[in-house]
Amino acid sequence: MRSVFGGYAHPTLNPQTFIYKNTIHYKPYLPLLQKRHYLYHHQIVTMFGCRSLLKQIRKKKRRKPHKSNPKTHKQNPNSTQQQQQDLPTEDGFSLKNSYPSHNYGVQPLGNFYFSSSPHNSRNTGLGNIQTLTDELVLDILGLLEATHLGILSTVSKSFYVFCNHEPLWRNLVLDNCNDDGFLFKGSWKSTFVARNYPSFDVLKVGSLGFKVKDFYSDYLFQSWLCANLEMKHEWLERDNIVRRKGISVDEFVSGFETPNKPVLLEGCLDNWPALKKWDRDYLVEVCGDNRFAVGPTQMTLTDYFAYSSQAQEERPLYLFDPKFANKVPQLGQDYEVPVYFNEDLFSVLGDERPDYRWIIIGPAGSGSSFHIDPNSTSAWNAVVKGSKKWVLFPPDVVPPGVYPSADGAEVACPVSITEWFMNFYESTKTWKKKPVECVCKAGEAIFVPNGWWHLVINLEDSIAITQNFVSRRNLLNVLDFLKKPNASTLVSGTRDRVNLHDKFKKAIEESFPGTIDELVKSAEKKKAELEKPSFWDSVKDSNSGGFKFSF
Repeated sequence: MRSVFGGYAHPTLNPQTFIYKNTIHYKPYLPLLQKRHYLYHHQIVTMFGCRSLLKQIRKKKRRKPHKSNPKTHKQNPNSTQQQQQDLPTEDGFSLKNSYPSHNYGVQPLGNFYFSSSPHNSRNTGLGNIQTLTDELVLDILGLLEATHLGILSTVSKSFYVFCNHEPLWRNLVLDNCNDDGFLFKGSWKSTFVARNYPSFDVLKVGSLGFKVKDFYSDYLFQSWLCANLEMKHEWLERDNIVRRKGISVDEFVSGFETPNKPVLLEGCLDNWPALKKWDRDYLVEVCGDNRFAVGPTQMTLTDYFAYSSQAQEERPLYLFDPKFANKVPQLGQDYEVPVYFNEDLFSVLGDERPDYRWIIIGPAGSGSSFHIDPNSTSAWNAVVKGSKKWVLFPPDVVPPGVYPSADGAEVACPVSITEWFMNFYESTKTWKKKPVECVCKAGEAIFVPNGWWHLVINLEDSIAITQNFVSRRNLLNVLDFLKKPNASTLVSGTRDRVNLHDKFKKAIEESFPGTIDELVKSAEKKKAELEKPSFWDSVKDSNSGGFKFSF
C-alpha cells in the first residue's frame, strides 16, 4: 500500500489503520501533514541538532586517518566512511553501526540560515514547482514510470535528488513484483534495474552518486535521518509495565485480563522448542521454497533474509504471515499457546474464523506503528529471538501524533516509528496518563488487552509469534464490534465480514449454551453497581446541597 507520504507502510495487526491496505491512497491526510509541517519549521532546536550532527561528520572527514594495514582498506572500502558516520551527536543521537544510506548531500532547512550561499539548490533546480511541498513533489513523481524518473533526474541537481529518493524506487519494485518477491541489491533503484534489465550489471555501478551542494530539505533529511539513527537511550529506559512470573491462570484473569491491563509474562515459553531451534539456518532449511507475506508481496525466507541484512531504510519491510503454520506445519509444532490464553472462542468457527496468528520476522527498525488490534480482540506476543520496544496507551487515550477517523476505519500517523519517537515521545512524559512501556526480550510474552493502542519496534533482528484471541472476558466487546453498521469496513481477517457476527454468535450459542445470556446479565449487574449512589450520595439533599435526615 502507498501512504500519503509515498512508500509502502508497515504491515500491522490492525486492518483499520490508514496505512494498511494493499491499495493506493493519493489523498493527503491534512491534519497530519499540517502537524508535520509545524514540527519541521518550528522545532528549531531539533534542526540545530541536525546541523550539529552534520558538522561533527564534516570535522571527522577533515581528520587524518589512523595508520592501519593497507590490505584492510582494500578489503573494506567503506570502512572509513562508516567510521565517519558512526558518531555520537548532541541530544543523545547516534548513527547506526552499519553503513548509512546515501543522502546525496541533503541538509536540514535550519542549516540554510548558516550557509554562505544565498541559494537553496532545492528551489533553483525545481523551477516553477519549487513552491510545492516536498511531499507533494514526491507524490507527483510517484505517478511516473521508472524511465521517466531516470530522464527527469538529468534535468537538474534538484530533480536528481528527488528522483533518486529510495521510496519512489521501492514503490516501483513492489508495485510490479506480484507474489514472486524480489532479490534485493543493496538499494531499491539497483533492485529495480537488476529485476527489469538483467543484462545490466548493477554490482559494477554500486550505489555511487554525487552529493549536491547547498540542498536543504527537512522532509528528505528527516527521512534519511530516521533510516540511520539508533534508538536513543532515553527512548528505551522507561519500563513501567507490570511483570509476572509463574502466576496462576486465575491470578492472570483477575489481575490483568478482567481489568483489561497489560502485563509482561516471564518464563511461560520455557518449553518451546522454537527458543532453541529458530535461527536463520533452521528456518531457511525447514521452510524451503515456501513463500511468506512481506508487505504486498510473498518471499522465501532466503530472499527475505538477504533483504533484511542489507536494508537500511526508514520503514523496513516486515515479514508478517497469518498462514505460516499451514505452509510449514513444523513451525506450528515448535510452539504452544501459553496456558493463560488457552480459551479462544473464535475457534468455534473452525476454518471460517478470522486470521488470528502470525509469525513476525524483521530487522532492527522494523515494526508496527500505532494501532488497535482487529475485531476488538485481545492478543499475546511472544519473542523467540531478539527484542522489541513496546509503547501502549489505554483505550481512552489517543497517542500524540495519531489521528483516527470518526468511525475508526482509518488512522493516520507519522511515516516511521523513529519519526514518532523524535517528534512526539518526549511530550508523553508530562501526560497525566502516561503510556505503559517495556522492552520484551527473547523468552518473554506480553499480553495486549483489547482496545489498547500500541506501537512496536524491533531493536535488533527479531522473530516472534503473536495470536489474537477471544475469551469470556471480551466476548461481548467482540460481538458488539462485529455488528457495527460499518462492519464491512472495520472487520478484518475474513472474506465474509458482514455475516461474521451472526455466524459467531450462533456458533457460541450452540457450543456454549447460555454463556452469552449469563455474560450480559453479569455486565448489567456490574453497570448497575457502578451507577448505584453511595451512602453519602443517598443522604444528600439534591436541592440544598446539604444532608437530609429521617428522624
